[in-house]
Amino acid sequence: MEAQASPWDWYAEIPPVSRLYLTLSVLVTLACAVDLISPLTLYYNYSLISKHFELWRLVSNFFFFGTFGLDFLFHMYFLMRYCRLLEDNEFRGRTADFAFMLIFGATLMLMIAPFVNVLFLGSSLSFMMVYVWARRNENVRMVFLGVLPFNAPYLPWVLFAFSTLLGHSPTIDLIGIAVGHVYYFLEFVFPSVARLARLAHAPGAGGAGGAALPHGHPGGLSQREVMKIGSGGRRSDSGGGGGGGGGDDGGRRERAAPGTAPWRRRGGGQQALVAGGLLFMLYIAICIGL
Repeated sequence: MEAQASPWDWYAEIPPVSRLYLTLSVLVTLACAVDLISPLTLYYNYSLISKHFELWRLVSNFFFFGTFGLDFLFHMYFLMRYCRLLEDNEFRGRTADFAFMLIFGATLMLMIAPFVNVLFLGSSLSFMMVYVWARRNENVRMVFLGVLPFNAPYLPWVLFAFSTLLGHSPTIDLIGIAVGHVYYFLEFVFPSVARLARLAHAPGAGGAGGAALPHGHPGGLSQREVMKIGSGGRRSDSGGGGGGGGGDDGGRRERAAPGTAPWRRRGGGQQALVAGGLLFMLYIAICIGL
């Protein structure tokens, strides 16, 4: 008989980013519960950040989930479950990409929060992860409270309705859903749509010097190839013309892998981080001006 795993074994098996987020959230909430720190020093306030340079508030507001109780356990469960599922499955072996997803989502939320008067954004960030996981697992069947069956894409809306019925502010969950949808579109939808658009306008796809295409077959592809590309499949790009030497650059142009998000092309990860940093600095400068 195998020995049961200890709590430490369970903790050690959590992926690194999820483990760090869980640890900081529990420690910060525990510190507030025993009055080591005050929640008043943690909440997001752009005036205090811009005028008094309390920069830790940009981060600390994501780690406080209220006092210990049923609501805290509820948030920790969903944070741990869907954060871990994403990092273990969709982002397996891509820890940096998962961390970038959290940074991207947190940055958008910090820009939205002053306009909707939200002080703590940890719940919104965890709701964003629920949304992304649900959209990436459309065929998973779920049952809410043992009585309501539904497919995974409806999970954020079921939780949103349940939270609203309990009297919680809908704004926090809606921020998570909106930011999650933006990330999902840029990461998983836009690359495939852009790929199909490029194939539709590729040389030989009709127009001057090209044969007319069969209706509904972009780039002269069969229906099966179009569906494969649309679902994230790959199709190798070769230089045009006989012998692979065709094309205006001899087929030597560097191309992004199909299905790659725009910010990852040609070292785009670093470029996106720099652009995001500059955008956030501009945002802080505007706040200082106000």
